[in-house]
Amino acid sequence: MPADYSKFSPYFQTEKFGPFLDIMNARPVPKSNLDSLITISSVYQYRPDLMAADLYGYPQLWWVFAARNPNVIQDPVFDFFAGQQIYIPKSETLLAALGI
Repeated sequence: MPADYSKFSPYFQTEKFGPFLDIMNARPVPKSNLDSLITISSVYQYRPDLMAADLYGYPQLWWVFAARNPNVIQDPVFDFFAGQQIYIPKSETLLAALGI
């Protein structure tokens, strides 16, 4: 049975067995030719939640940047620093893929 997480959560597709979660089933973040390569500004340093709120309207989507850039961001907070270049999914593409 699916866990009781919202559609915003990276754990949304992870199964739940009693009080325990199964191994995390990561949610796919689609890559697209419409994705933008950006440089993280000092405004968003260590704050992926603020960037997610500004770009997508949902701070809960902070995890999307790490999921879309796994070779650049291993730690979703401390690898999110000013000067780091990452790809960001287009809002419409991402929200449609997540069913939001």
